[in-house]
Amino acid sequence: MAELPDKEKLLRNFGRCANWEEKYLYIIELGQRLPPLGAEAHSPENIIQGCQSQVWIVMKQSDDGTIELRGDSDAAIVKGLIAVVFILYHQMSAQDIVAFDVRPWFEKMALTQHLTPSRSQGLEAMIRAIRAKAAILS
Repeated sequence: MAELPDKEKLLRNFGRCANWEEKYLYIIELGQRLPPLGAEAHSPENIIQGCQSQVWIVMKQSDDGTIELRGDSDAAIVKGLIAVVFILYHQMSAQDIVAFDVRPWFEKMALTQHLTPSRSQGLEAMIRAIRAKAAILS
């Protein structure tokens, strides 16, 4: 399985896409790079409320204090958006996640204005859930 790019490479790759069709395909490709989420993780406590699609996110604090995120969705584009969020939060501690504002990154990618309202709301729900879980861990 291909690795996810870092934040800067994500921006560069996004910028190389000629149009929004290519950007959507890239987002879907990122989702396909996420490691599979086991059946046991597809449980009610991991479901993100507020998403039209089914979204599961598992958050675990590693020994060095960084947060490990794993996730899945039943929708290809949403799964790609999960990957984008995970790229932005990669190698952060719980405190870093709480303090970090992902919205400027979405603006740099012109992401939110090209998502349907329900996908934008789902994206916000994912971010709120991750930040809320991180606040408990910090």
